[in-house]
Amino acid sequence: MNDTLLQDECVAVLRKAGAGVRSADDVDAFVGSRVRIRRMTLGISQEQLGAALGLTFQQVQKYEKGQNRIGAGRLFRIAQILSVPVQYFYDGLPTADAEEDTDDVAERTASVQAFLASAEGHALSMAFLKIDDVPTRRRIVDLVSTIAKGTN
Repeated sequence: MNDTLLQDECVAVLRKAGAGVRSADDVDAFVGSRVRIRRMTLGISQEQLGAALGLTFQQVQKYEKGQNRIGAGRLFRIAQILSVPVQYFYDGLPTADAEEDTDDVAERTASVQAFLASAEGHALSMAFLKIDDVPTRRRIVDLVSTIAKGTN
């Protein structure tokens, strides 16, 4: 039996069991975005992660975008390199037993994940975390909120 057929059967079984899997592509993109966020947080380049895995940076890019599936063994190795448990890559993934507004939550979660995975989002988040003064943080949030309202 070929791997693609086996993967399709696994997804079908998960769906039948009500595991909340929307499609393999959604899960791949979610896991890939978590890989990207963790890699960027640690300051590791795609080239460095690729070298540690014996891959090109292009392959890492494809994993992070969800264009290619990450196999179980490779995900385990990525978790080791990035110093997180494998479950980290699935944390926040919507499930079927979530509340009825799962689509709205999933959409907001995806937006936040995409922002944090961008270079600007990562830089902004890291800089913001370095600000210890709570009133200053609040003023920055108010400023950004005001600017965002003006762009609608």
